Amino acid sequence: MKPESLFLSLLWLTPALSALADAPPLQLASEYAPHYNPADFLVSEKLDGVRAYWNGRELMSRAGNVFAVPGWFIEGFPDTPLDGELWLGRGRFAELSAAVRRFEPQDEEWRRIRFMVFDTPDSKRPFEQRSEQLKQQIASLNVPWLQWVTQQRVSDAAALAALLDEINAQGGEGLMLHHRQALYTAGRNQNLLKLKQFQDAEATVLAYLPGQGKYTGMMGALLVETDNGRRFKLGTGFSDEQRRNPPALGSTVTYRYRGETATGLPRFASFWRVREDAP
Repeated sequence: MKPESLFLSLLWLTPALSALADAPPLQLASEYAPHYNPADFLVSEKLDGVRAYWNGRELMSRAGNVFAVPGWFIEGFPDTPLDGELWLGRGRFAELSAAVRRFEPQDEEWRRIRFMVFDTPDSKRPFEQRSEQLKQQIASLNVPWLQWVTQQRVSDAAALAALLDEINAQGGEGLMLHHRQALYTAGRNQNLLKLKQFQDAEATVLAYLPGQGKYTGMMGALLVETDNGRRFKLGTGFSDEQRRNPPALGSTVTYRYRGETATGLPRFASFWRVREDAP
């Protein structure tokens, strides 16, 4: 059977591989909304990287997989947990993703990667104190690729919008807001917020839907399912190569959208990328 015929026959397949049971207890961000007071938060750039958790011994992905890293990279890391992002720089997510997913780490790639740390999950202090303590701790360790994520205050919504415009103009992805007085709380909550010019979310690939016209013989759309069980077709944002070799069934994809319909489905949903944060 030809490859294109094979995947066109895989419509309405069994959904989704389940997440690993040993995923680290990370704090997850909610969407920023106008009713929040920006002065209650510390603000940092939202890095276009791969979420990583240092458990004191190993560097783990959000899903609970252990990254294969060179020994020298984690030498000098503390024996206490750190929450952050592996990062190569703005606009280099695809290159980073390929590097951190290798079963055999490549020194030349990892020498360009930084572990940007923004929180200490085990601390019982409010975020403003945790962040200052973290800044001092990382400075004392003197590991060049272990870096503190700069936090700053903004006075009001206008200042926040101006900072967002500045980050976007520099090629950044958006902003993260940590409530200054909040404790680290695992799971999605309103003490950690993300602000971008567009919204994004994740969904699981359930099936491939056939293309038509110039996409005949290729994938036309993905049937995806969100965490709350809503299913919809994701049909835009793909390159021709991605239509010929679509994301794997059961994989997690990130899509961009602008608001929701009255039935709770994303408006103008467009494929962005596969969430490849596991080796």
